[in-house]
Amino acid sequence: MIRENEKKMLDKIFKLKQNNTNVKTEITAGITTFMTMAYILAVNPSILGQAGMDTTAVLLATCLASFIGTACMALMANMPFALSAGMGLNAFLTYTVVLGFGYPWQVALLAVFIEGIIFILLSLTKVREAIFNAIPLSLKHAVSVGIGLFIAFIGLQNAGLTVSNQSTLVSIVNFTDNFQTGGICALLAIIGTFIMAVLYIKKVKGSILIGIFATWILGIICQLTGIYVPNPEAGFYSLLPTFAMTDFSKLGETFGQCFNVDFSNVGIFNFIIVIFSFLFVDLFDTLGTLIGVSAKAGMLDKDGRLPRIKPALLADAIATTAGAVLGTSTTTTFVESSAGVAEGGRTGLTSMTTAILFLVSMFFAPIFTAIPSFATAPALIIVGFLMFSNISEIKLSSKNYTTAIPAYLCIIAMPLFYSISEGISIGVISYVIINLICKKAKEINPIMYVLAALFILKYIFL
Repeated sequence: MIRENEKKMLDKIFKLKQNNTNVKTEITAGITTFMTMAYILAVNPSILGQAGMDTTAVLLATCLASFIGTACMALMANMPFALSAGMGLNAFLTYTVVLGFGYPWQVALLAVFIEGIIFILLSLTKVREAIFNAIPLSLKHAVSVGIGLFIAFIGLQNAGLTVSNQSTLVSIVNFTDNFQTGGICALLAIIGTFIMAVLYIKKVKGSILIGIFATWILGIICQLTGIYVPNPEAGFYSLLPTFAMTDFSKLGETFGQCFNVDFSNVGIFNFIIVIFSFLFVDLFDTLGTLIGVSAKAGMLDKDGRLPRIKPALLADAIATTAGAVLGTSTTTTFVESSAGVAEGGRTGLTSMTTAILFLVSMFFAPIFTAIPSFATAPALIIVGFLMFSNISEIKLSSKNYTTAIPAYLCIIAMPLFYSISEGISIGVISYVIINLICKKAKEINPIMYVLAALFILKYIFL
């Protein structure tokens, strides 16, 4: 129980009465926010582990970066927003930068670190907002939709549902082949997706996290009954968790490794492109989330602006920089913060509660890292849907084709070219070219010309 004098202290720090809230509401909101986004502690190590990073180290880094970023948001901006390793941004690091470009993960983390430093500088000025305002709204929504499809496609792959096919490139898995390993895992992923979808539709708090654990438990039951048979040589391991103490020394596997970089196989121009890609994706992810959740919470002023956006952006930038040093992908504001806002969270006490829960989660690292990829795959598919839902915001009528077609190209490029940065590049370039040819140059912000030129140079020299 919180004593009366402690309530007064919290009210003074977080201005609870001024924001028409109380300690109980804020703490409840903070717990709710954590429940809705705690799936990242299972998903992030799974994704970054494929880049060659130690999964326990990634989980510890994710917990610490989430704590630092969310605590900064609480104390600097007094807003109910929580931060963690961003979905889409972690996929970009693994599947595009490391597996696609062939760069070491240390190089990717250095790019994230430099991005964070740039964002700290931009957050102290109005440059970040100016860039955001320069991009047409249709492309902002398209980036979200495209990332949603990209994440969903990765989820299908991690579930083993999508397999390579020589004639059609990809196809659905044959469930009867190797049923006791790949077949049953793919089937469990489908079941997990339905479980998660139903829970989310029924507005069950923590539906994504519950779905992950439910799928995992079903897998454990299958293993105990002999339906699932572990085969380590084929990449199918035991699903039974180990309840050992967290090996905190593992953090040394990633801590500070962003400064231990071998540039022998990385051209400086290519590296700058990677930094810019991280910068660009993170820019829209963060600003879009802040504005969207703030609107739901009634925090925007009469002009639709967020009064305390500068300290919020600064907290986000600090989190990204700290996360890169610790050993995780870009740390950003989570749209799941809206769950806490829906519970009545209005101040930094909500985010501070979430931050503390992330810190405590470090002691349960062995459980989170033991969760199989087929159990986290449904989370990628459902989160992909949540991001895809922004497609309704894109105007597709014939009179809006000059904005709709670039948005469409941006969306389809991300999953089909297996790269978030390619989608953004094509979206920006096509927007500028189509509007110029259609004599709508007046609608193009000058900053868009600069962005388009940079992306064209990437294709010439990359």
